[in-house]
Parts: sequence; C-alpha cells; structure tokens
Amino acid sequence: MLEIDSVTRRFGDLTALDNVSFSVPEEAFTGFVGGNGAGKTTTMRIVMGVLAPTYGEVRWNGSPITRADRAEFGYMPEERGLYPKQPILPQLAYLGELHGMDARSAREAALELLTRFNLGERTKDKLEKLSLGNQQRVQIAGAVIADPKALILDEPFSGLDPEAVDEMFAVLTEFTKRGVPVLFSSHQLDLVERLCDKIVILRKGQVVAAGTVAELRTAGETQHRIQAGADLGWLRGTPGVTVIDLDGPEAVVTFADEQSAQAGLAEAMRRGPVHSFGPIVRPLSDYYREVTR
Repeated sequence: MLEIDSVTRRFGDLTALDNVSFSVPEEAFTGFVGGNGAGKTTTMRIVMGVLAPTYGEVRWNGSPITRADRAEFGYMPEERGLYPKQPILPQLAYLGELHGMDARSAREAALELLTRFNLGERTKDKLEKLSLGNQQRVQIAGAVIADPKALILDEPFSGLDPEAVDEMFAVLTEFTKRGVPVLFSSHQLDLVERLCDKIVILRKGQVVAAGTVAELRTAGETQHRIQAGADLGWLRGTPGVTVIDLDGPEAVVTFADEQSAQAGLAEAMRRGPVHSFGPIVRPLSDYYREVTR
C-alpha cells in the first residue's frame, strides 16, 4: 500500500498542498481528481521524489519510502517525457534498462508492448510522427515496461478515444490483479467514475473527499423520487419531509430519517397506487461540484 501522510508543500508564500493524507490500496485503481492548480501533479511529484514535502511523509508498505522503492515504480508525468525526435522502440528499451532490465529483455518487452498497442509496424518512427493518442500509448508503455510495483500516472488517458481507453485500462488491470496499486489523475469525471475503485478529490491543496464511487454518490443528503397515481401535494407540510420539486403525481423530496421515509411511503400508498419510490443515485459530477465550490 502507498500512503500519503499529512503532506504539506509550500513554494514561498504559496501553500500548494495543505496536510494531504490518503492511501492507495493494492489491487485497486485510485482516481485523483481536482481542478487546475488543486495540487494533483505536486502530490505525484512528491510521491516520486521529484519534489520534497515541506512537512509530512510518503510511506510504502508501512515504512518511509526510499529511493530504491521509487526505482521500482512506474511513473508517467503530465508533460510527455520522451524524446520527440528519437525512434520509439529504442527509447522504450532504454527506459527498461534504466529500471535494471538487461538490453535484450528490455527490447523484447518494448516490442511486445508496442505490438499490443497496434504500433508494432512503427517501431522505427520518431515519437513526433505519431498522433497525440499514439504518443500517449507510448508513454504508458514506458511506465509499465519494467513490471512496476506501483503505478503513478498523471493524466494517462488524455487524448485517447474510448476504444484506446478500454485498451489501456485492460493493460493496467493486469497489474492491479497482481496487487499493484494504481494512482492516476484525470479531469474526465465520467471516466474516473467508471474505472476507479476509490476516488480522492482535491480542492486548493486539500483533500475534500475520499471514498468509493458508491460512498461519494450517496454522501450528504439523500433525495427520493416518488411517482404515484394521485397528486402528491399533501407532501408539503408533512413532518419530516422537505419537498425539493413537485409536479402533480411526481415529487422529489428529502426525508429527515428512515422512519419519515417509511411513513411517507405508507401514506402515499394509502392515497392511491405508487409506481416508484426510491433514492436518487446522483452522478459523481454532482458531488464533485458540491465539494469543490
């Protein structure tokens, strides 16, 4: 498990991270979301040792993280870090060698990844000759080539079409199944909602929410939708009920507690047929806007 514990980072008078704490469990995708300048990239750079925290620490498997630990991590920076005017196959092989692979194994692994990413016929092409989406594929290949123990990916799906996202996710899933924790940042909330086991939301350098998608969707006040066969105007003024929206036989309400909800349902059924009654599952984007305002 990767743990970020009470990490603060200051740049002069600017506090980029303020007491940030969260964990990235093994066998799981953890999505890291927040607006521009929220502190996502700074956090990832601290995890990888590119920046040092002003306070706090990063732990790997319960102990302070070391340079040797980080050497076994796969990292994909937000800024494409490969050389645009160099062929892609030798670049990937070189990255593998930097992680301790022998030259032959590194080249074979690079060729296997490029073939899997439908770039097997472009191994001699310079990176700049590829589309942005294919450049992103090469970047991800560089992050996973040496069989990393953890993956830190900054905007890995940027520029990828839906088919390519599924392709990359399938590759990364192979690592989580082996116990590798994956932390990735993204501005694509629908993508994070679909792919992640856990989500951490940053706002102005602080963690404002963390949990599973289900936990965040149901956080805060739960709204219920009622569709009945008779007018629901009687809900107004009913103890324990707050009407959010009401249009004849349809209403959106909140209940003070479970007892009020059951009483409301019983009364609705007494007055006529009830076609549907249940909590509204809101999208992650609604909760995100709520906590980052």
